[in-house]
Amino acid sequence: MRGLVVVGVDGSASSLAAVEAAVREARWRGAGLRLVHAFIWPAMHVPLGRSQLGPPEGGMRNMVERLLTEAEERARSMAPEVEISRAVVTGDALTVLEAQSRAAELLVVGSRGMGGFVGLMVGSTAVHLAAHGRCPVLVVREQGERSGPIVMGVDGSSAGAGAVDFAFTEAALREAGLVALHAWTNWNAPMPEPQDVTMPYANGLESMAAQEERLLSQALAGYQETYPDVSVKREVVHGGTREALIEASRKAQLLVVGARGRGGFAGLLLGSVSQAMLHHAHCPVAVVRNPDNSR
Repeated sequence: MRGLVVVGVDGSASSLAAVEAAVREARWRGAGLRLVHAFIWPAMHVPLGRSQLGPPEGGMRNMVERLLTEAEERARSMAPEVEISRAVVTGDALTVLEAQSRAAELLVVGSRGMGGFVGLMVGSTAVHLAAHGRCPVLVVREQGERSGPIVMGVDGSSAGAGAVDFAFTEAALREAGLVALHAWTNWNAPMPEPQDVTMPYANGLESMAAQEERLLSQALAGYQETYPDVSVKREVVHGGTREALIEASRKAQLLVVGARGRGGFAGLLLGSVSQAMLHHAHCPVAVVRNPDNSR
């Protein structure tokens, strides 16, 4: 069965950037592209046709058709071989796009839409979908470095395994290098037993560093054999995860993170690190939830 990439379209500059990213993803994956507009006005009983005193092309329904046509024309100019469909679905963007994500292999949205508040770096729709989408969600922020690597945040948790799968697949599709970055501090890593009681703290740090190196190796085990053409650079950083990933994103074409990591609180669908990346990364961000946590 052919895959499907879904992109939210609302006419904003951010959503048009998302359309461009989505058509590239569809082309790389050999998937179809669906342009979706959440049409809230019928539910609010707003007149949809043109006013009798207005121009023939006026009215809410005609406006929606125009913005979808603009999005489709842009997508076709980039990849005429991609099969494109359009859907206008009554409802709010959160509900409509979450439902659409059930049939998609990737959902793409802009960082802010027409309803965004001035001063917000990422709109509530993007954050909500990153937490609740039933497939990986790509949030298009800044353009990113086209020739840069894909940066993947790795914390070794079972919740982050889906992000590792996605990042390797994406690197193979894009023919890009992959940076597997793992950051740790004295507070988020378990303290091993010291080998030398005369210098317990120093030996503890050395053992912790070695343990974190092993954690990264275990998280990547087997992937190099599955993706032999993907060049992988491993980075273990003693420092804050947010700061390390934001800095790495400056030279990346894509940043991939799990929805939740090993430091998350039970019940949270979106962890603090992934939220920080949505707000502050310097490139598009893909948030990946594990299939077991996507229902």
